[in-house]
Amino acid sequence: MTSPDTEAEHVEATNLLYRDPALYDVVQADSTSAEMCRTLIELHRPDARTLVDFGCGTGRDLEILAKRFECIGVDLQPGLVDHAHRARPALDIRAGDMRTVRLDKRMDVVTCMGNSLAYVHDNEEISQAFATFAAHARPSALLVLCSPVAPITRTEPTVATVNTPSGSATVTIRHEWDLRTQINTMHRHWVLPCGDEAQDEIRRRVLFPRELERYAESADFEVLEMTDGTGTGLTGPIAYTMARYTRR
Repeated sequence: MTSPDTEAEHVEATNLLYRDPALYDVVQADSTSAEMCRTLIELHRPDARTLVDFGCGTGRDLEILAKRFECIGVDLQPGLVDHAHRARPALDIRAGDMRTVRLDKRMDVVTCMGNSLAYVHDNEEISQAFATFAAHARPSALLVLCSPVAPITRTEPTVATVNTPSGSATVTIRHEWDLRTQINTMHRHWVLPCGDEAQDEIRRRVLFPRELERYAESADFEVLEMTDGTGTGLTGPIAYTMARYTRR
């Protein structure tokens, strides 16, 4: 397994938003993940009081959830965690690798949103991530996942406009799909407000619904429900699942 420091450096180097946490915060400003998560908790575990979020980024969603729950956030990227400490000092956000981290706490709700699980590509390491979820779940805890379940296969590029702290940026996006590895690669070409250009590359592992189910059941979670949907924005249309699991 790649060391957490090396993995974090690689992900940061290949993603402009991770190199610029303030920009990451702005781009994620319209995220509805926290509200969706809160709705699911009210439906499936209304008595929940504690929550841990793996892959919490700068803590924007966690800040919303912390109004209702006692929360801990964990993210692999030290830069995002440092930004979270400055921007949201009241939150408990820690640097850690979802494959290996152990907080010695068990929570009512475990979340992994924002496609964070999709950055784990190796089968064994995906199992390790689910073992981490289980290690932090109380009996009957709720596990909420958001992860791509279908690839983006179109070949023509798309163009998006992104608001940044210094003005509008234009992003041209192109996708590649590797069926054998189930890796969906997104190539982005940025034209920033100052006129500078940048490129980055996002590689996500697509886990089809039955795969997610097998990983969950192997970690002793019972699948309650899966839903499919599409989102739009910087990354273009994305197929995703918001899966609800309960630990047996």
